[in-house]
Amino acid sequence: MTDAVAECNIKVLCRFRPLNQAEILRGDKFLPTFQGDDTVIIGGKPYVFDHVFPTNTTQEQVYNTCAKQIVKDVLGGYNGTIFAYGQTSSGKTHTMEGKLHDPQQMGIIPRIAEDIFNHIFSMDENLEFHIKVSYFEIYMEKIRDLLDVTKTNLSVHEDKNRVPYVKGCTERFVSSPEEVMDVIDEGKSNRHVAVTNMNEHSSRSHSIFLINIKQEHVETEQKLCGKLYLVDLAGSEKVSKTGAAGAVLDEAKNINKSLSSLGNVISALAEGTKTHVPYRDSKMTRILQDSLGGNCRTTMFICCSPSSYNDAETKSTLMFGQRAKTIKNTASINLELTAEQWKRKYEKEKEKSKSLRDTIQRLELELLRWRSGENVPEMEQADADVVKLDGSDEMSLDNERSSERQRERERDSDSSSIVVRISEEERQKYEEEIRKLYRQLDDKDDEINLQCQLAEKLKEQILDQDELLASTRGDSDKVQTELGRLQTESESAKSEVREVLQALEELAVNYDQKSQEVEEKNLHNKQLAEQLSLKMANLMELEAELAQMQEVSSQQRKRIADVLNGLMKDLSEFSSIVGNGEIKLPVEISGAIEEEFTVARLYISKIKSEVKSMVKRCRQLENMQLECHRKMEETSRELSSCQLLVSQHEAKIRSLTEYMQNVEQKKRQLEDNYDALSEEFFMLQNSGETNNNTPYKAAGRPALHAESRQKQLSHLRDEINEKQRLIDDLTDKNQALELELAHVRSSLSNLKLQDDTKSACLEQLSFQQERNEQSKQDLKRLEETVARELQTLHNLRKLFVQDLTTRVKKSTEIGPDDSGGSNTQKQKISFLENNLDQLTKVHKQLVRDNADLRCELPKLEKRLRSTAERVRALETALKDAKQGAMNDRRRYQQEVERIRDAMRLRYPPRRSNAAQIAKPVRPGHHVAATSPTSFSFTRASKPATSYSNAVFLQEDKSAPQKTNTVGYSTVRSMDIMSSCPLDVENGKPLRFDCTKIIRPLGVLLVLGHVSLRTNPGHVTT
Repeated sequence: MTDAVAECNIKVLCRFRPLNQAEILRGDKFLPTFQGDDTVIIGGKPYVFDHVFPTNTTQEQVYNTCAKQIVKDVLGGYNGTIFAYGQTSSGKTHTMEGKLHDPQQMGIIPRIAEDIFNHIFSMDENLEFHIKVSYFEIYMEKIRDLLDVTKTNLSVHEDKNRVPYVKGCTERFVSSPEEVMDVIDEGKSNRHVAVTNMNEHSSRSHSIFLINIKQEHVETEQKLCGKLYLVDLAGSEKVSKTGAAGAVLDEAKNINKSLSSLGNVISALAEGTKTHVPYRDSKMTRILQDSLGGNCRTTMFICCSPSSYNDAETKSTLMFGQRAKTIKNTASINLELTAEQWKRKYEKEKEKSKSLRDTIQRLELELLRWRSGENVPEMEQADADVVKLDGSDEMSLDNERSSERQRERERDSDSSSIVVRISEEERQKYEEEIRKLYRQLDDKDDEINLQCQLAEKLKEQILDQDELLASTRGDSDKVQTELGRLQTESESAKSEVREVLQALEELAVNYDQKSQEVEEKNLHNKQLAEQLSLKMANLMELEAELAQMQEVSSQQRKRIADVLNGLMKDLSEFSSIVGNGEIKLPVEISGAIEEEFTVARLYISKIKSEVKSMVKRCRQLENMQLECHRKMEETSRELSSCQLLVSQHEAKIRSLTEYMQNVEQKKRQLEDNYDALSEEFFMLQNSGETNNNTPYKAAGRPALHAESRQKQLSHLRDEINEKQRLIDDLTDKNQALELELAHVRSSLSNLKLQDDTKSACLEQLSFQQERNEQSKQDLKRLEETVARELQTLHNLRKLFVQDLTTRVKKSTEIGPDDSGGSNTQKQKISFLENNLDQLTKVHKQLVRDNADLRCELPKLEKRLRSTAERVRALETALKDAKQGAMNDRRRYQQEVERIRDAMRLRYPPRRSNAAQIAKPVRPGHHVAATSPTSFSFTRASKPATSYSNAVFLQEDKSAPQKTNTVGYSTVRSMDIMSSCPLDVENGKPLRFDCTKIIRPLGVLLVLGHVSLRTNPGHVTT
């Protein structure tokens, strides 16, 4: 609803920039002559505006003159528009934006952003403000959202009041000037700019920065809303001067076309005679339709060049401003009536209708008295000035009444002429009196008809108000029932949230304990792995020594076999000689030989026993190696099963983590719903108190309440049962996890026991290896002894054969001896042959055992190598498992920290990153309010990467009225690398964090339609 309608003209201000370096070098003249504060003379012709700014005007002076008042108007409920018009490189962007983060050179937009909040913080504390901003551009006749680069072709629609707006445009809620500047920086980095011959930073689109301010009085519930359009138009271009070509030329065509449409609209409004205003010829004029001749207070800057080179464009711009100055806008306050105000208005209309009914009754009674021929005294006549009809109604009623009066007069005159004969004087007297009475009667009839029409209108209004009141009562009853249901749901939701939070706390504590236990087990496993590596190193050393011992043993066996072969050869020769009877040994020599053979037999038996013991030990070592291999395989299988269990547990933990996240999200949703319901409850409670003051009560409200409460109770019971089932499921899952954890612990203890067993086996193997080493040394010494004895035996054999040969020769020379000793010699020979056979058997057995050992040795070596590879594979698997456990531990710790943060931030709860956050601003809580001239941000002091435009940096020394130089600069647009918005600061792209939630002192955060109070001074990212 609107109120306080006021008619006002568009305020037009003219600003001239200094001459740039190119114009000075070209020798251009300084055209304008300033006369007072509102007149400029170009070519001898004066142009009058609301204010004219010369070239030495500062940004602060411009703002204080034109834009400061419009901030108060917008906060007072009016719509406002400020836009800059002019040719390219005339200073429009400098006037509207300037250097955004320079307190001296900043333009209108950043100063308005600061000034709005300064006004808000100085206003009544009972006011609550919602401020949201939008930033879009019109490029090539397409509307692009500068805060969301994916929206490249938005459409223009009309609301219920037929006010145009851009549908689908991104809206950001802000609560501080810094947030407004962040939005401006983000949008400015997405604007289209180009370099031309006249401007190094030429805007190629019309940008519109919209600030929407809604305020509500907390006590009176009065609502005001105002919109402020800040428009930076692209400049008109002459292709011959700008040198535009290609895409830049197409952009220039569209810019000039839209500016031409703007000129046509202003011309049509300025003439005032045209019935059609071509707003729809351009999207820019369509969006600014309310600003041009509508409900808005509009300020227009016309920016001009002082150079004679741009004489024609400057005069065209000044004429455009003079036409725009004649346009009248009808500005009104955008006020929304509260329920209490509607009620008061209804009561007022009701009393007025009642008074009109009484007036109608009095007029009807007076009319009846007149028609019955009774003369009504003037004191008893109704007041004729109670109501008035329109001119058309009065004319029609007068015509009707005059015709009726003429007919009655004729009828009365006929009857009087027939019945009574009176004199002429009396007739004239009576006629005069009758005419007077008829006039009074006509007046009364007119008044009665007027009152009847008004009564009918009031009756219709009363019926409408009664219907509205009935619908309002019905809505109020529905809202009351819904409020009760929502309150019960809120209580149940709060209890559920508390239970879920308690369960999450228990899970967090259990998880801390489990993490500590896992850390201890990982440390123990690390120690066991180090011990296992040491054992494996010792085992490798033992294997190397065993291989060396086997090599030495094979060499000794070869030597023994060679010696035995030589001995057997000699024995066979000797036996052949003895068997042929060629040699007859004496008794002494045969006894010596028998003794020697006895000694040899003893040595051979000793060697045989030692060899058997070595074979037995080798078989024991082989069995032990097989046993170790088997145990290692069992350990690997157990390790794989443990890894499978760990992976299963990780999957379950991930699922539980996701479930916890879902529960937390549900919790936040429930809290948000609770906050929304609380806010709605307070609003409905206030409106309910207002409605309860009315004399009308619904008869069926108790039954409706009872039915709604019954439905709510059933719904709540179902929800409670569902939540109870959910809690039971969570409890079962927790118990299952505890059982699985116990199983993992038992598996870990079994692994530890197996590790201890393997350590004992390794110790036993090392002991056996030491025994083997000792046996190897004993065998080596025995082999050396046997070798020495065999060498001695061989030498004795040689000596024996030589002595035997000499004796045989002597005996053959002396003659045949007695044959009595032949039997004895034969016995000794047979004994020696038997011994030789035994030695041969022993030698063969030794050869076979050696061959068996040589066959078994590669197998044992292969098994040993496989065992070593298996041990290395187990070590690698253990390291991988350890690394995975460390990663899982870090991930679990991060999850635990997140859960702890969630627990700590329960009151107030965390907000979702995806939601759009409204940040109402409460007046009276600002710590330090600064003026626009002392604008301060928490940003870097350096400006964004910029081009220095010579148009705005040089001082025209020939200008007679210029006292200082005004610096202009604009921010360079950056390419859009992704859909994520960028911030340009110190020449580097920064990521704009849309999830940042600033909670200033006493600020009320609203998520959607949910609101809650936050702790003062608390900042959450």
